[in-house]
Order: sequence, then C-alpha cells, then structure tokens
Amino acid sequence: MQLSMAEVAATLGSSCGTPERIVQGYSIDSRSILPGQLFFAIRGPRFDGNQFVGQAIERGAVGAVVERAFHEQASPKLAPVLIPVMDTVQALQRLAQAVRRKWGRKIIGITGSTGKTTTKEMLAALLSRRLCVRKSRGNFNNFYGLPLTLLALEPEHELAVVELAMSATGEIARLAQIAEVEIGVVTNVGPVHLEFFDSVEAIARAKRELIENLQSPGVAVLNHDDPRVREFGKGFKDRVVTFGFGEGADFRVVELRAQEGAGSHFRVVGPRLKGEFYVPLPGRHNVENAIAAIATASLFEVPTSDLQEALAEFQNLHLRSEVLTLAGGITLINDCYNSNPLAMERTLDTLANWPNARRKIVVAGEMLELGPTSREWHHAIGRRCAEIGVDWLLAVQGDAQYFLAGAREAGLKAERGRFFLKAEAAGEFCRGLIEPGDVVLVKGSRAVHLETVSELLRSSGESASPAKTNSGHES
Repeated sequence: MQLSMAEVAATLGSSCGTPERIVQGYSIDSRSILPGQLFFAIRGPRFDGNQFVGQAIERGAVGAVVERAFHEQASPKLAPVLIPVMDTVQALQRLAQAVRRKWGRKIIGITGSTGKTTTKEMLAALLSRRLCVRKSRGNFNNFYGLPLTLLALEPEHELAVVELAMSATGEIARLAQIAEVEIGVVTNVGPVHLEFFDSVEAIARAKRELIENLQSPGVAVLNHDDPRVREFGKGFKDRVVTFGFGEGADFRVVELRAQEGAGSHFRVVGPRLKGEFYVPLPGRHNVENAIAAIATASLFEVPTSDLQEALAEFQNLHLRSEVLTLAGGITLINDCYNSNPLAMERTLDTLANWPNARRKIVVAGEMLELGPTSREWHHAIGRRCAEIGVDWLLAVQGDAQYFLAGAREAGLKAERGRFFLKAEAAGEFCRGLIEPGDVVLVKGSRAVHLETVSELLRSSGESASPAKTNSGHES
C-alpha cells in the first residue's frame, strides 16, 4: 500500500523534509533493503539500526524512520530523508495499524504452542482457492514481523492470515490489538517457553489473550481436544467454532487412515461439510493442523471440492515435516525448524507408526527455553524414544544429553545412544550409520543447526524422485 513520506510522517506525529517521495515498501534490515523502501532503524539487544541508516540510503531506501537523538545529529545531506520519532518499534507498529485500518478487511490470527505456522500455511492455501489472501511470510509473528506483514497489505488483498507468537505475558494481546484480529485460531497449548513462564497454565493464559482481544463480532476457532484451549470458549460472547477428533467438535475427523510414505487420508464431518480429504504430510498432528484450517476456511464458504484439492496439493515450508527419500530407500523426516516437548512427542508418534521401517533412528537437538524444567522434559522425551522402539538415539547439544539418560532408563541399550556437542559431528556419525530401509527423524530448533545433519545425509545421495511432501564430542 503506497504512502507518501508526508502521509507516513503525519501518521507518526512527525515531519519530513521530502514529503513528496513515495514509499514502495518497508524494511528493518539495511542488508536486504530494496530501492524505494522505507527503513525503520530498530534498536535491538545486539544492534542499533540507527548506525545503518546511511547504508540503507546508499542502497536506495527512500528514507528512514529514526530516533530523535539520531536526527538531531544527522548531516544536512541526510536529515531531509529522515522521519524522527521517540521509539522506532512503536512507530513501526503504529504505522502498521494505520495501514491495516485503511485496508479495512478481515484478519485471521493463529497462535498455539505447536502447528501454528503449518496451520497458517494450510489455511492460506485453502482460502486462496477463492480469495486473494495475504499471509505472514515464514514465521513473521512478533513485534517486528507482524507489522511488516500488515504494511505489505495491498488493496487487492481480500483477507489476511497472520501468525502470533509470544515469550511473555501480554505480547499476544498487543499483537492482536495491532492487527485488530477478528477471527482467532488456537491450535493447542503445551510446555514451551517455560524459561519465561512458571507453568503450562500460565502459557495457556497467555495464548488466551488472542481470544480476549478479538474485534467484535469475532469468531474463536478452538481445538476441542485440548482441554485448556476448549476452556477459551467459555464466556466468549461471540461465535465459537471447534475442531478435533473427539466427540463434540463442530468439525471432526471421524476416520483417519495412514498412507504409506508420508501422508494421511481422513474423513471430516461438520456443519454443511462432509468429505474425504488427503494431506501429504506425515502424522496425526498434521491432520489436526488440517482440520483447524478446514474449520476456519468453512467460515468463508469455500466449496468442499476446493478445500480437498488445495489440501491434497499442499506443500509445507522447508524444514517442517519434510519427507525425503534418499538413495537405498532411506527415509529422512526433516523437521528441524523448531522443537519443544509437545512437538517432539507428536513427531515421535509419527515415527512409531511409520510403515515398513527397517530401523528407526532419531537425531534430536536440545529443546530450548524450558528453564528449570529442562532436564525433566528431556528425560521424559528420551523415555518416549525408548518406548516407541527407537533403534538409535543421537542427541545434540546441552541438555539433550538427558534424552539419553531417559532412554537408557526405559530400556535403550547404552551403545545405541550417542551425545554430540555439535550437529556436524552427529551428522557425520549418522551418515556412517544409516542403511537401506532405515527411517531417520531429524528434529530440533534452528539454534541447534540440525539442518546440517539433514544436509550431510542428503549429500550421501538423494534419489532422483524424492518423496518430498512438505509435508564433536561423543560419549
């Protein structure tokens, strides 16, 4: 949505020496800024964007929103293209909210401990069959990413689907207020960010902020199978729509049939909807993501046939439930974008039911932000690995060592577990370990860099026609 520098400055309660310039886009990264974009100089814990204003202008930025102190000291040559404000983050959010209001159409917000990005991608794919949809790019889901998504709204967009994340109380409430969300989807609540919260119940209260801050008349789309999420509907004055596998869900999966390889067939019944669906992603948890997307898309009366076709053709983002067939019929489940106890449990359940696996090998990275409960959660996931019959468990970094303690306690032979300080060492070991017919799950957070393991395994020889479904120290 094009604005002039004068319009931006007026919205931010400021002024600009080049009011006639037209803004073609917005950025907070001087390294990737494009000509015609407006640069917001964000001050973060490790950098100060004001130091890179000159670089952004040299790269073609139309101007920059900067702190007043920087503006006061700027050179006469630079000063005319600057818009001074007290706080550049608040300015970014304020302008984003103004653009959202000018655009004036519906926004769907999605949150949850797991599955929110995949659900967002699925929902956007379903709705795009009938509508022009703007969606959050990747996981642009915080105080920077959400405003940038809103600032990318164009008049032709008929609907927006955004993701909301948090690491503290009040963050989702603020994000929902900035975006003025009208339809809120909650996938689940689980033990994530326990470094910042004292209990899962506290996490649930933080997730509930989305429902509490919906614009009226709003719609709450809730996971009926999650008792904490189901409670969010109590006292909500507007419409509640539920999804899940259990009795009582408005949109319910009544039959689930695993597909050999990497997908699932399932049957859904709901208000004015009944049909067979296929999702080319592995695991029951991805069917849960799909039914959340179907329930939400139904609010816009997208025909069932369109929903079926869009879901069958769905491709997930890289590193999320990605299934590859390597040379020799080795299956690689590449899911190393994020990890937490709930996500690990669900992915291990998928591995447990994988058909015709010769051996099941898990490469698991440390689960981060679990605070004082970290050792306990890693121990529990290790036990789960042994319970599902994992043949090898390779643990990477920090508290991942407690995966091995839990697994050995539950029966995994000591020689079938290894701990590595770095992902590269785990990848090299795994590359020498795998044999035809094995299924290898690589699961971790980006900070652990387990994509290195997947790259090493793929370099051993990926087949010409992969079953891609989008789906150190040693002791």
